[in-house]
Amino acid sequence: MTYLVPFDGSALAEAALERATEFAELTDEEVVALIVIPLDEREFAVERGWIDADERYDPDEIEAELEVAIRAVAPEATIRCERPEDVSSVASVTTDVVRTIRAVAQDVDAEIVFIGSENAGRVSTPVSSVGAPVSEDPRYDVHIVRHVDED
Repeated sequence: MTYLVPFDGSALAEAALERATEFAELTDEEVVALIVIPLDEREFAVERGWIDADERYDPDEIEAELEVAIRAVAPEATIRCERPEDVSSVASVTTDVVRTIRAVAQDVDAEIVFIGSENAGRVSTPVSSVGAPVSEDPRYDVHIVRHVDED
């Protein structure tokens, strides 16, 4: 079995990766850190803090930076990067990201998906959150990390 961690470089994603790694050490499971970088979505990259508003959008550079961040937290994790294309003119970027996370969870036979999200599971969730839609899939358990450990 596998623990899947969608990773966007945020403090909560890092906390989720730390938590998954701790669980994996106790259970001898594999951790897969998933980077999802939508194609041609410069605004998405700016919103995530991957680039500044005046920077060039280069998905390869973003992927490399996120891989470094993952290795700093979980050196043994398997890193997987997906670049979903816009498959529907009515689907949001968030929908494409959620679809990708769910597909990868199925592909790697994820037992638990660790999600760093301040708002997953709340009654009202922002459109930009992937936490709530990913947590609705009954094929895997979900561990929602809402707080960053303060050392």
